[in-house]
Amino acid sequence: MTTDVKRIIAPYEGIPFKGWDETAPVPAPLKLHSCTVKPEWTDYNGHMSESVYLLVMGDHSDAFFRYFGIDEAYRASGSSLYTIETRIHNYRECSEGDRLSFSLSLLDLDAKRLHIFHEVHDEATGDLLATGEQLLMHVDMKAGKSSPLPPDLFHRLSAILKAHAVLPKPKTVGTVLGIKRKEGSAS
Repeated sequence: MTTDVKRIIAPYEGIPFKGWDETAPVPAPLKLHSCTVKPEWTDYNGHMSESVYLLVMGDHSDAFFRYFGIDEAYRASGSSLYTIETRIHNYRECSEGDRLSFSLSLLDLDAKRLHIFHEVHDEATGDLLATGEQLLMHVDMKAGKSSPLPPDLFHRLSAILKAHAVLPKPKTVGTVLGIKRKEGSAS
């Protein structure tokens, strides 16, 4: 029995890396993606479903990857970035037809990992709708394990990190998940 399985096609899939201009200033933060909330993204509450926040932030990450050099050709060579941790904070709902704009900051970098931060805004009002914090790992897909970023990618990411060092640290970065209680209170 054969079934046709459809996989998710990312909006930036097939778009190649356009090259890196050493003389071009790096925007802080990066604004590389926008989208409109589709009807199939909404849930029984009439607004964008929580899982879709991760989907659209993933699309923004994909645009970021293209910005500094990870595209299909790079992945075909056997390496990629994998998400190893994500934290999403939801602030306001958004509905079908709402136009979303995104910003991304590179918070930290080492030989194998990137720490990035997304903000999702309502394009019409500027309201902050959600934030996403992600830790990404460079991976050798053939070996099935983490590997150092190649020097050219590390160099580009270092330039982005330097440009983003002027940005304030987002207040939710590294916060602990849990119920905050007043001392002596059980509820």
